[in-house]
Amino acid sequence: MDSERFSRISLEGVETPCFILDEGLLEENLKILDLVQKKTGCRILLALKGFAMFSTFPLIRKYLHGVCAGSLHEARLGFEEFGREVHTYAPAFRDSEIGEVIKYSDHIVFNSFSQLRRFAPAIEKARAAGKKIEVGIRINPEHGEAPSEHYNPCGAGSRFGIHVEELHGQSLEGIRGLHFHALCEKYSDSLERVLDVVNEKFGKYIRKMRWVNFGGGHLITDKGYDVEHLCRLINDFRDRYPNIEQVYLEPGEAVAFNAGILVTTVLDVKSGREGNAAILDFSPEAHLSDIIVSPFRQEILGAGMPGEHPHKYLLGAPTCSAGDVLGEYSFFKPLKFGDRLILLNMAVYSMVKTSNFCGVRLPDIAIYHPKTGDVEVVRKFGYEDFKNRLS
Repeated sequence: MDSERFSRISLEGVETPCFILDEGLLEENLKILDLVQKKTGCRILLALKGFAMFSTFPLIRKYLHGVCAGSLHEARLGFEEFGREVHTYAPAFRDSEIGEVIKYSDHIVFNSFSQLRRFAPAIEKARAAGKKIEVGIRINPEHGEAPSEHYNPCGAGSRFGIHVEELHGQSLEGIRGLHFHALCEKYSDSLERVLDVVNEKFGKYIRKMRWVNFGGGHLITDKGYDVEHLCRLINDFRDRYPNIEQVYLEPGEAVAFNAGILVTTVLDVKSGREGNAAILDFSPEAHLSDIIVSPFRQEILGAGMPGEHPHKYLLGAPTCSAGDVLGEYSFFKPLKFGDRLILLNMAVYSMVKTSNFCGVRLPDIAIYHPKTGDVEVVRKFGYEDFKNRLS
């Protein structure tokens, strides 16, 4: 990642906190994903749970075939704003919402046979009215690869998908596809191991299907990812199962990986017996909740590990939560009021998880246009956004 690229963005006039997406880097990622599509014939979907910045959808839909949704609201957003395929999966659907979910979806994937049976009449009613919709079911290969159990969709006690023994004796009538999700920020070697298990356990059922969805967690746009190996895996899978008309992938992080930043400002620097603390104008708990449980350390442009540079600070939020801290970082120069810090890889699993805890203002959302050098603020948040979430 050319992290220094972000240091060259003019932040004059940009209020913080602010998410800034680099439109050029987003398109670079999309071109890599499109190369996979062209070499394999697969279709890649944007996982809205990871990145739902719909102001970028006109660019993304030039390359990707659609979106995958995890709720009624995501399905509707994909239907209204993306305009291509909408694939919807949830561990369970509500009776009161299933009609709308079907309305907005092209594919609907169920998590269990009980959900499939419960909503089969609604599917048939929609089809009778002229709605074209594909039905699939999620399988659990019981082999997942993730950086921690918190992110392992196939871990012990997982609520996701059905195990192979649950398929025995079940009618697959009306089911056109199988979906599995077993990765998190992983590379093609991990996918190969998962496919070995899927082929061994579910091969005879795959031969009865029309399509298979490999799920997400594929970090395809990272510089260390072996794209050619991924293409071979997809093509070998299609050769193994000539009945399969379509293979889908639905990465969330890969679409906007390393394409965005969060800019924050130092509000105060506090010295104490145990060291220095810098209070920033954003909240890790409210604005970046994913990093609280993440096994990875958040990277900040120009900052290092404690002791790596001369000046060390505990970076924290302007909230009342003692645990609302980013961690300890070191800098070449002392921090002072008004300094800007740039947090890297902040496009994915960030905007989608923000909250107004403690009444903190949500970060603005902006797009950097590299051709002109302009930073365009596409969304600002204020008091009404905070108030309207409450009663």
